[in-house]
Amino acid sequence: MAGANFVQEMQSVGEKLLLKLQRLPQAEPVELVAFSVILLFTATVLLLLLIACSCCCTHCCCPEHRGRKVQVQPVTPP
Repeated sequence: MAGANFVQEMQSVGEKLLLKLQRLPQAEPVELVAFSVILLFTATVLLLLLIACSCCCTHCCCPEHRGRKVQVQPVTPP
């Protein structure tokens, strides 16, 4: 039952968003700026999430190949 409510709620949100997008060409400048800011914020979050996931996957799937560690000895003055 909870799954049906969730699907219904998501459909309702989608319809509201579609209606808002259809009215966007006639919107006031303030609404256009607000929509642009929200869109930019969402795109930034998704881009950062994509970068974080790609870095994590690269680190997990491709272990770093490190060379042999060489211990450095101090040089005694003459």
